[in-house]
Amino acid sequence: MARIAFIGLGNMGGPMAANLVKSGHEVLGFDLAASVLKAAEESGVKPASHASQAVKDADIIITMLPQGRHVLTAWTDILQSAAQGTLVIDCSTIDVESSRKAHEMAKAASCLSLDAPVSGGTGGATAGTLTFMAGGSEDAFARAKPILEAMGKKIVHCGEAGAGQAAKICNNMILGISMVGVCEAFVLAEKLGLSHQALFDVASTSSGQCWSINTYCPVPGPVPTSPANNDYKPGFAAALMLKDLRLSQEAALASGASTPLGAEAAQLFALFEKQGNGGRDFSAIIEMFREKA
Repeated sequence: MARIAFIGLGNMGGPMAANLVKSGHEVLGFDLAASVLKAAEESGVKPASHASQAVKDADIIITMLPQGRHVLTAWTDILQSAAQGTLVIDCSTIDVESSRKAHEMAKAASCLSLDAPVSGGTGGATAGTLTFMAGGSEDAFARAKPILEAMGKKIVHCGEAGAGQAAKICNNMILGISMVGVCEAFVLAEKLGLSHQALFDVASTSSGQCWSINTYCPVPGPVPTSPANNDYKPGFAAALMLKDLRLSQEAALASGASTPLGAEAAQLFALFEKQGNGGRDFSAIIEMFREKA
């Protein structure tokens, strides 16, 4: 079993670290929020007073942080304390450029590195069923895979440095666009007198089927486990969807890609957040379309 340092123990990192403990690994954790660190300690994570303390003598270091600047700051610190040959994995969702910079920092410190953002939300983090999209060398991926398998059910090597972030950004742009389309369809169905269940029964088995309908239906009833049945308490907060859509548009601008639907979805979620809904599940955007109608 490995000695793992886990930096960032929030809504995603906390349950991920807990699953590593359940798999028999020794996990030392650090988070700036004392309450979060205490909650992680209750799940078996050994608390550290500072990130550098957590990573000392660690075989593997995992970071799960909000933005690229946080990752680069954290890696600047931890790589000073990490031994040569340590594997450093970033599971945050950040911009590709920052991710590639982090890889360069790890290489300069003679450490292996992997960007491995996740899909599956807090439910997947708790259940250990996340999907990991990994970017980095074959050696880094081979070494990381058994560790990632303790936290997820599908581990995909997408390519070299930054490829995991690229895959995550593209995937979540699809998700944001599809949820907007699904929400619009259900609002239209309501106006036409069609029941939620009827539309679900047709669309979930026809050409309109997608994850946003079949697994995460934005109206109560058809999919009992969707946030719509729990007053849109987030699995995946609207603020996080907006963050990912903005990342997709930054990447599109930098690469010269045309993403008009991605741009429109970003604008819609920006308006939804501005109305005070950033902490609600992203599928709650259906309520904004009802108000517009």
